Amino acid sequence: MQPVFEYTKGIIPGETNYCPGCTHGISQRLIAEALDETGKLGSSIGVGPIGCSVLIHKYMNVEMIEAVHGRAPAVASGIKRVHPDNLIFTYQGDGDLASIGMAEIIHAAARGENFTTFFINNAIYGMTGGQMAPTTLIGQKSTTTQDGRTIEQAGAPMRVSELIATLDGAVYVERVALNSPGNINKAKKAVRRAFEVQDKKLGFSFIEFLSTCPTNWGVSPIDAMTFLTEKMLPYFPLGVFRSPKGEE
Repeated sequence: MQPVFEYTKGIIPGETNYCPGCTHGISQRLIAEALDETGKLGSSIGVGPIGCSVLIHKYMNVEMIEAVHGRAPAVASGIKRVHPDNLIFTYQGDGDLASIGMAEIIHAAARGENFTTFFINNAIYGMTGGQMAPTTLIGQKSTTTQDGRTIEQAGAPMRVSELIATLDGAVYVERVALNSPGNINKAKKAVRRAFEVQDKKLGFSFIEFLSTCPTNWGVSPIDAMTFLTEKMLPYFPLGVFRSPKGEE
């Protein structure tokens, strides 16, 4: 009998540190499945910085390296230059990438470094205590915006994919969401496409996952999905913002 489900070799069985309703587990599984299905598990190296994904090396069955907060793109640049034939990726949250590590990601993309970044946008700092992130929406409450974020206080939320797509070194940029089975399937295709772009040595690839954080949003897992769908999607539209030349 043909099995309906097989556990990917890309994920190490066991409990994670993620809260109920968190979508880190989904995004990490998609990455692991893509590497497993393309036979790249043994030739991949991931870089995980500080954040909720700090223990990613315990969950994914690939070589992993820790980087200090925000510096994963700098570490990945060095790894890729030493190991140009390996698949290299960073896995970063919005506080890590869009705030603390903004300089690193912008310059890595501008240089056209041939690695892939997976950007987890849940509109808030997670592990460090639920502070406002660059992607926190207007009106959204956090530990540092008790009455909700305002433009006067902190400016408008940052659309990182659109920003990265303006850089010539970024050859593939797409935003996906983890709020429904259909969108999750599209997200997996984006992951595989990003690795294909890297495998062909075309340049920098960037996938943004719209994700949930029920704990720091102060809502139930179900309400978190509703917030993602009704609040985040209108401000962060899904789609491909940059494709390799000839594929636009």
